[in-house]
Amino acid sequence: MTQSGSPIFASDVAKVARLARLDIDDAQVAHFTEQLAKVMGHFSDIDALDLDGVGPMTQPYPLVNIMREDIELPCLDTDEVLAAAPASDERRFRVPPIIGLDD
Repeated sequence: MTQSGSPIFASDVAKVARLARLDIDDAQVAHFTEQLAKVMGHFSDIDALDLDGVGPMTQPYPLVNIMREDIELPCLDTDEVLAAAPASDERRFRVPPIIGLDD
């Protein structure tokens, strides 16, 4: 049963699978229909909870930003790194294009 009390039908699962362009067979439709019905059934468990006085929240736990000091550390020399690169151009890595290629 769904949250509204109407059952989940295999035709509904098949339709959603088709809309999502999922190629599933009849056995998988039956399996997913059963699984989805169980998941939707758990909503009745949630609906049965007494949540009066419980305010909405965006996070279950308080968020704390953990920031570290921005400390400059020694790094590799640009010329040394580019010397090890397969190709470079104007002090940058040169990579083959991937967008706009005519196939």
